Amino acid sequence: MAETTLSGPTHQILENDYASEWMGIEVLAISDGHATIRMTLRQEMLNGFGMAHGGMIFAFGDTAFALACNPAVQAPGEENSITVASGVDINFLKPAFRGQVLTAVADRRSSAGRSGLYDIQIFATDAAPSPSGQSAPAQPSSAQPSSAQSSSAQPGELIAEFRGRSRTIPKK
Repeated sequence: MAETTLSGPTHQILENDYASEWMGIEVLAISDGHATIRMTLRQEMLNGFGMAHGGMIFAFGDTAFALACNPAVQAPGEENSITVASGVDINFLKPAFRGQVLTAVADRRSSAGRSGLYDIQIFATDAAPSPSGQSAPAQPSSAQPSSAQSSSAQPGELIAEFRGRSRTIPKK
């Protein structure tokens, strides 16, 4: 059975996000315009070729995007609005496989009025073996924005680039 609890920093949009819960997403860092999350690829997340299903990678990146777009604590006057995707693009660069740990790092690149532009990098790393021989998630890496990381500080191998365009709208 999948891990069904979210850990780490909290965010109100995750309270009823059953997809992210099912995926076993762990929030590593959230700040204004930034989010870093992690999950482990499970068998039910693979396609017929035995690699991560593109929809799983997309959904993972989309969760990081949503967390970066919406403040963890809304400022007075913002409680009646939400920020959603107005469009996204994803480029799959390399495959990922069962047991690998994925990390998504989302950063706001631009914001003007009700619109924003975000880049999300998705990395994969092999799980670290535990003493029992079972795979265990690798140790957390630094959760600095990707623009501040050197290639040696990246949390694994870059497997996908996700670019999101956001729009702030009234909450219904």
